[in-house]
Amino acid sequence: MAIWSSLRTGINRLLTDGAIKAPYQLRLMSGGHHKVMEIRSTRFQWQKMKDLVHFYVMLGLIPVGLLIFYSNVFIGPGTLREIPEDYTPKHWEYYKHPITRFLARYVYSSHQEAYEKNLHRLYEEDEKMKMRKLQEKILDLMDKNKDYQSYYYIPVDGKYHRIVRKEAEEIAEIGGFVPPKLGPPV
Repeated sequence: MAIWSSLRTGINRLLTDGAIKAPYQLRLMSGGHHKVMEIRSTRFQWQKMKDLVHFYVMLGLIPVGLLIFYSNVFIGPGTLREIPEDYTPKHWEYYKHPITRFLARYVYSSHQEAYEKNLHRLYEEDEKMKMRKLQEKILDLMDKNKDYQSYYYIPVDGKYHRIVRKEAEEIAEIGGFVPPKLGPPV
């Protein structure tokens, strides 16, 4: 894009110097003399880029710079002091800079919380692995015993069984009918 605009600029210079007469010049009819309007490449992209740079500097850099200046001048870095015996420091109080303390308190999770999240993820993966092994064992036993799930086999999920039982009890209460006990809930 820049190459074409620079070529156009070079052609316009040749036209204005009078070296080449071409239809790139437009004569305007106004009064008794001739005026020539030059065709120039646009500066729209340059102006737009300058506007965006100024906008983002005003929007981002200046407020962030003022925040950093305020935190360094008026709050200052943390200092070491004696800890009272009955006080346990919070996890964000170990950081020196006030912005880092703010981020550790409100944005990031503590080391203990991250550790426990990782342990939970490992536990879930272990449970999935155990379920897969059990499913493989069941499929192997079915293959070994020539057993299969027949057309009359309906897998039952306890969640839906509880929902249907609850709805049946509600309908029975409305109609005044006492349903028989079906056993303990699944």
